[in-house]
Amino acid sequence: MNNKYICIHGHFYQPPRENPWLNKVEIQDSAYPFHDWNHRINAECYVRNTSSRILDPESKISAIMNNYAWMSFNIGPTLLAWMENEAPETYEGILRADQESQKRFSGHGSALAQAYNHLIMPLANRRDMETQVIWGIEDFESRFKRYPEGMWLGETAVNTEVLEVLAKYEIKFTILSPYQAKQVRKIGDTEWKDASNAKVNPRKAYRCNLPSGRYIDLFFYDGPASQGVAFEGLLDNGEDFAKRLTGQFTSSQETQLVHIATDGESYGHHHYLGEMALSYCLNKIENDKDIKLTVYGEFLEKFPPEYEAQILEDTSWSCSHGVGRWKEDCGCSTGGRPNWNQKWRAPLRETFDWIRKELIILYEKEMEAFSSRAWELRDKYIMIILDRNETNVAEFLKENFEQELSEEDKVKVLKLLEMQYHCMLMYTSCGWFFDEVTGIESMQDIFYATRAIQLADEINGKVYEADFVKLLEKIPSNIPEFGTALTAYNRYVRPMRIDMIRVGAHYAVSSLFEEFPEEINLYNFKASVKANYYYEAGKQKLVIGRTEFKSDITWETVDISYAVLHMGDHHLFGGVRKFLGSEALEEMHQKAAELFKKGNIYEIFNMMDAFFGNHNYSFWHLFRDEKRRIMEQVTENTLKSAEAAVQQLYDNAYPLLQTFREINLQVPNRLKLPIEMAVNTKLTHILKDKPFNLQRFTKILNSSELVELELDVVTLNYLTNEKLTSLLNDLKQHPENLTILAEINHLLKVISKSSIKPDKWEAQNIAFQIKSDHFSVFNRNSEDGNPESLAWVSGFKELANHLNLVVK
Repeated sequence: MNNKYICIHGHFYQPPRENPWLNKVEIQDSAYPFHDWNHRINAECYVRNTSSRILDPESKISAIMNNYAWMSFNIGPTLLAWMENEAPETYEGILRADQESQKRFSGHGSALAQAYNHLIMPLANRRDMETQVIWGIEDFESRFKRYPEGMWLGETAVNTEVLEVLAKYEIKFTILSPYQAKQVRKIGDTEWKDASNAKVNPRKAYRCNLPSGRYIDLFFYDGPASQGVAFEGLLDNGEDFAKRLTGQFTSSQETQLVHIATDGESYGHHHYLGEMALSYCLNKIENDKDIKLTVYGEFLEKFPPEYEAQILEDTSWSCSHGVGRWKEDCGCSTGGRPNWNQKWRAPLRETFDWIRKELIILYEKEMEAFSSRAWELRDKYIMIILDRNETNVAEFLKENFEQELSEEDKVKVLKLLEMQYHCMLMYTSCGWFFDEVTGIESMQDIFYATRAIQLADEINGKVYEADFVKLLEKIPSNIPEFGTALTAYNRYVRPMRIDMIRVGAHYAVSSLFEEFPEEINLYNFKASVKANYYYEAGKQKLVIGRTEFKSDITWETVDISYAVLHMGDHHLFGGVRKFLGSEALEEMHQKAAELFKKGNIYEIFNMMDAFFGNHNYSFWHLFRDEKRRIMEQVTENTLKSAEAAVQQLYDNAYPLLQTFREINLQVPNRLKLPIEMAVNTKLTHILKDKPFNLQRFTKILNSSELVELELDVVTLNYLTNEKLTSLLNDLKQHPENLTILAEINHLLKVISKSSIKPDKWEAQNIAFQIKSDHFSVFNRNSEDGNPESLAWVSGFKELANHLNLVVK
């Protein structure tokens, strides 16, 4: 009987990055060429693990496997929610992997649940602990269609009370660091053995009997091997990875489980091609007749614990001081800043604790008018978080409140529940993990806190922000420019605050540059146009209107009037306020239209001041993505003029570049840089254009290489990759089309001789699928002498060679 088992667990998680007012991740320039860091990490890691490569001895792709189906994993609920909307291919691959794994592992799925938003459970109050577990379970069930057997705790932070909550909700096991074990003994023995300082045997499962009479099973992962993956380059070579794991077994004839736990981002994001090392390792172990891959649920069913364990209280896997990293200046940090400290951690937590306390009082008091089950309602609110559809929300309100709620009451109830949701999100652990309170992780938690107190202000009219600001001023920053968290709050958070009028302002300004339908979804708001008047004269534009907005989150509505004047480029001026009334709106419209037709622009400004007072808006009030898009749009003419001038310089100066190269002289930068700009702009436009002009692309690329111009490879790699993917998708739809096949091969041949090195990952996936679906048919026909099939097989073999695929 096989007594050697291996389980590799990946904790896949990113902190929520959504703008809490829009429920959308806005553009993040540091993630370029991707829209934001979630998209970038997805491309580097999450999606790659759904289709990872196994190479043959010649380093050709011989197989593609879904790593998630062969390993144990958990993915944060907030990250899964983002994937569902923004990376559906990844999301579906993960759900499919769990279904496949159940067939492989005796009915036990590879996916585990996670405490909802990765807060540090031992630092939470009991009520929040329970909500985190309930939400984690409900989120998991809604996605994976089964009850979770295990649950991952954020940072593996644990104490006995946390385990009690897991056991109460029938979670069978969790995974901990070996440094979190206190003592162990064989079940039935009376004496405990010291297991502190990682003396626990990680190759066993342990039962933890709890004071309530319940129990939960524990797995303490192999610390050194896990460290090897995360920090020692073990993913540089899949063979070494497999040897390290198989080398962890002892000579004992007892059943042994070698298992590791690391951040899932190790497999592709932190370690380039780490997902391939993982695939190689999993495949190697699977083909070893003496060792079996498993997941924790299957192992527990086959080998119930023979030992029991007690844990060290208030500990985690990434703080040697217990859970100090999330509440004090314990000394743990990401390092590299010897003069910095983390004295900000304690007052940040104290600030959030103050918010939680104040908003508990408000929540209980205000919800009492509607229900005696306030906290049970919060637990159930996950059903709305999972599905904001109006029908689902209406059903929730109908089922959970005995009396019929007025429209005003519905808004209040939804605001109370959403307020509590953000009270949970503000404790997301990443806010304390790093070195500086003004970093994006801490500021994201402050975003959530700000949204919570804004909702509180709207519910009862009390201005919580005044006390909040005083507390922020007591949180020290390591950066002299900031001094305290308050400066960063004023710079980054306060400008992000959105109310319904600000949404109207965004819509009004955007309507100058985009023709909206009468009904439109704008982020998490619905807009219904009631009146709209548009005038244009040369560069100048005027829009006047009335639109009603409804929040999908709180059901709050507002009816607004607006007028916006655009004078060309980035110059615009507008007013937005609650609906003026039909007569006032029509009066404003008539006056503004008459003045606009006469060209009396400054009188329009005066008129807007009279109608709107201080409710003035500009480009500044656009949301970040639209601000970028519209600014690019309004500067397009300027850029075109510049491009025309640079094009002329290119035409005139290119022969000079050739001469400089021929006589072996260095080209002056003032000549070379504008030419490089012209070439990069040309190539960028060609790659974006439809149809794709491959001949022109080839000509410009070859000429740039001839005179050794420096290409913007970051942008061109990304765009070329998108073009390749698009062409391969065309071939997938029309696999017999020799013209498309030839165009792809031509493009791949051209770039192979250039500095452009696209990723090709998705193109390889598509080509591999085409090979699986069609190659054998075309090959058989070619052997029968069919000329088109002969050409196709020859062309596809060339494609496979470019994309590093095995074709036999």
